[in-house]
Amino acid sequence: MALVNPHGGGPLKPLLLAGEALQAELARAQALPKLKVSSREKGDIIMMGIGGFTPLDGFMTRSDWQGVCDGLKTANGLFWPIPITLSTSQAIADSLQTGAEVALVDPDGGEILATLRITEKYAIDKAHECAMVFKTTDLEHPGVRMVMEQGEVNLAGPVKVLSQGEFPAKYGELFMTPAQTRARFEAMGWSRVAAFQTRNPMHRSHEYLAKVAIETCDGVLIHSLLGNLKPGDIPAEVRARAIATLAEKYFVRNTVLQAGYPLDMRYAGPREALLHALFRQNYGCSHLIVGRDHAGVGSYYGPFDAHRIFDEIPKGALETQPLKIDWTFWCYRCGGMASARTCPHGDEDRLLLSGTKLRKMLSEGDDVPAEFSRPEVLEILREYYAGLTEKVEVKLVGHSAR
Repeated sequence: MALVNPHGGGPLKPLLLAGEALQAELARAQALPKLKVSSREKGDIIMMGIGGFTPLDGFMTRSDWQGVCDGLKTANGLFWPIPITLSTSQAIADSLQTGAEVALVDPDGGEILATLRITEKYAIDKAHECAMVFKTTDLEHPGVRMVMEQGEVNLAGPVKVLSQGEFPAKYGELFMTPAQTRARFEAMGWSRVAAFQTRNPMHRSHEYLAKVAIETCDGVLIHSLLGNLKPGDIPAEVRARAIATLAEKYFVRNTVLQAGYPLDMRYAGPREALLHALFRQNYGCSHLIVGRDHAGVGSYYGPFDAHRIFDEIPKGALETQPLKIDWTFWCYRCGGMASARTCPHGDEDRLLLSGTKLRKMLSEGDDVPAEFSRPEVLEILREYYAGLTEKVEVKLVGHSAR
């Protein structure tokens, strides 16, 4: 069997230039007006560059934005769950002409990431986008806050991507493009591949989800987010070490591939679950593991809203299908990991597991039950938290010395 097709049915469409074309565009970009992008926009640019957002050729028009917000599809009918847009201030937008080109610059280092040919400038109803995508306009929601703080004007048009940012140098082999994961899957003889989305180290519940998927698939892509997270989340390099150790010690060889991707979290819950499935299709995954409160934050979404949304989209919108898994936990009476579908016992017999709970226990120096996380993983995480404590103590000593 072959891997799933890239989204849209055609070949992968990476927008990253190479060779002489790249050098020529970089030289030309130096003379263009410069526009600093946000961290979220940077991730979107790099995803377009590596083919993760196939078949997009740039940032969305107003009709695309409207269609995606209201009907989950672009103006030409392509299924897409979250607007991919670029914004700027009114003053900067006024200084740029439709048809002109602009160099898009990294928000941190000033590197030119891409060039954009502006085909349209338009304002949006930000509250409407938030209501449709996040199901709330509450500014406490990090995704809502991100949209409401963006510029007043969106710029649409095709992009030529010139860089993958810091990701290849910083993360090495962990940072993989869709072409690379597809090549690895084919080399391992995989065709049914489940993606496991994570922004946390894997505790026993995550391990259980991945192993359930392996029962029916050839393997699992443990796909870690490498972009920006919430304060307090564990950095990608620490997560990667913990996941690699878990895979080595507790999974059958050649059933797990670990990789990372360059997006920031949007915390859009059900809509983001659809986006996760869409770009995992480009990476070659036939399935996406969708657990409790996938891509959620706080209490903005029901625990299984991300399950239900896959039943509401048009048939054939995505080739990648959800593996919907219920609450998972350690059951003391069952004597192992279980889910609400397989365990008949009550809450008093269950140890509910979550990344938030694990982070809290580790940061406060509490004992972590063996049923919660593997000892080799806990050792890596305790080392990380001990380093944080040392940094705080050094800071306090420095402050008192003044």
